[in-house]
Amino acid sequence: MKQKFIEADYKIVDFEKEADVYVVNTCTVTNMSDRKSRQIIRRVKEQNKDSILVVTGCYAQVAKEELETIEEIDIVLGNQEKKDIVTYVEEKQKEKIRKVSNILYERDFAEFGTTTYTDKTRAVIKIQDGCDRFCSYCIIPYARGRIRSRKKEEVIAEIKEIAKKGIKEVVITGIHLASYGKDYKPHIPLIELLKEVNKIEGINRIRLGSLEPTLMTKEFIEELVKLEKVCDHFHLSLQSGCNATLERMNRRYRIEEFEEGIQLIRRHYPNASLTTDVIVGFPGETEEEFKETYEFLERIKFYKMHVFKYSPRKGTKAAVMPNQIAGEIKEGRSRKLIELSNKNQEEQNENYIGKEVAVLFEELEEGYIKGHTSNYMMVYVKSNDKTIENTIQGVTITQAIGDNLVGEL
Repeated sequence: MKQKFIEADYKIVDFEKEADVYVVNTCTVTNMSDRKSRQIIRRVKEQNKDSILVVTGCYAQVAKEELETIEEIDIVLGNQEKKDIVTYVEEKQKEKIRKVSNILYERDFAEFGTTTYTDKTRAVIKIQDGCDRFCSYCIIPYARGRIRSRKKEEVIAEIKEIAKKGIKEVVITGIHLASYGKDYKPHIPLIELLKEVNKIEGINRIRLGSLEPTLMTKEFIEELVKLEKVCDHFHLSLQSGCNATLERMNRRYRIEEFEEGIQLIRRHYPNASLTTDVIVGFPGETEEEFKETYEFLERIKFYKMHVFKYSPRKGTKAAVMPNQIAGEIKEGRSRKLIELSNKNQEEQNENYIGKEVAVLFEELEEGYIKGHTSNYMMVYVKSNDKTIENTIQGVTITQAIGDNLVGEL
């Protein structure tokens, strides 16, 4: 959306500054994200009462009627409509605009064009939208609709444009990446698209977004490891390390399958960094079930875990399940997993002291230049040399401090 405004000769300013148009791109994954969205929406018009306020994204998609009661909002756009955001802004005269289609009936990927907004070193390429999994806690299928894949030729064309700009890394994302191409006949598997991206000159790194654990089959990984540009960082969304909880969540895999996928990855990618998402306090989660999850996570040793306290979402099966868990229990379980995550990350970072790694440097920051390894560890090097930005350099790690590594060129 930013890029669409830039192409139309708008100047992008900081959200806290006075502007003619404000865009709030909302999330609805938890009740907290809904509340934060409403707070930001009400704050905007205090900065410029004559501005146009556009609200879009997932909360806008599922709560159109609720947003209609907030008089400060000028335009509400669903997820399928936000590709035309500039047109709606420029059409806005006296009437407020409410354009939110029923996304469950959408069958085409909302194409933004071939010039994704990027930073200096990395571009995020969305190749898929929607989800057909209907996990019992999740509102996303209702906010994003059914699976819709972007045409392979459109993805390749965009990444070639990105390469021309000198961007060296692309992040391949989607709501449910494992579903890419399943809506095409014949089916175009994700691995076939990645093979084409791997051939594009000028792109040095291909990073994958969040992946469904069931994608990590022997066949997929053996093909993936042949693509030398694919980064050895894998985010596999676990949600629970207990089969009984996974079944109530409607996650459609068992922890035995998940662990088998982890072993396959580590066999083929010895330095792989593995991250995950975990929900604590899901309805019915007993102390014994949480203990199973904790012991599973302790054994797997993820580099980092994103821990979420279960939040009921109206319209989902889990919201009306019996045995909802008290807030203080969720808080305690969350704290234990965050402590485990921090411990794992510190231990794995310390193992890198004395080793050499390749870093794609991104920007200068207070006397240091920082960047990421292929397995997504943040590295700082003492330097004020701006010419190192957007280059890949060898670095010897000398220290591990908190979440980060420090080294020398």
